[in-house]
Amino acid sequence: MVLLTTGQAASELGCAITTFRRLVKAGLLPGLSRRGVRVMVPLETVQSLRDRSTAPLDRLRAAEVAVLRADVSRPSPEGGQERTGFCSDLPPETMLKALRGWWRCDPASVAAGEVLPVTLSGYVVAVLTGLDRWERDGRGRHGFPDAVLAGYVTDLVVPVKHLTAPRPSDRQLADLLLGTRLPSHSGGTIAYVSTANPAG
Repeated sequence: MVLLTTGQAASELGCAITTFRRLVKAGLLPGLSRRGVRVMVPLETVQSLRDRSTAPLDRLRAAEVAVLRADVSRPSPEGGQERTGFCSDLPPETMLKALRGWWRCDPASVAAGEVLPVTLSGYVVAVLTGLDRWERDGRGRHGFPDAVLAGYVTDLVVPVKHLTAPRPSDRQLADLLLGTRLPSHSGGTIAYVSTANPAG
């Protein structure tokens, strides 16, 4: 088996080493090994990620969809038991709480997209629906208290999908998007990506 360092893996994928290491820290890449302090990545893992298809946003109904650009899960800066971000081993209830807010965004635009793909290092790792209602905190950030975790991945290589929404249509949305590539660019946590569809 050919093994790559995280630096070599990042180079193969055309991304920064810090970007690739987020996938490692989130527990999304099985089959990793260690040589001293180095994490070694199977070449097949990198090839699977490199050849992954782009999210089929043209199959969504909205003209634009918001994308939550998550980081690896960590305790909330406000303290307490809350967490923010994504990690593959979080229980679904904890994952939902960590992903449904609070961010600076245009909440009406988030809701209009009907679905919120959650990306880590440019790959869709979770999908939220149920975004019709939002709240605003004292810092001008918004949360979506009725959000539903439609699905998430625990292995990005295969990928292994867990479809958790009660509604079949939400599970279908999650199945469509999970594990795909979804590049986005934003100075903040939320990006807005065109689906190449006309509005409506």
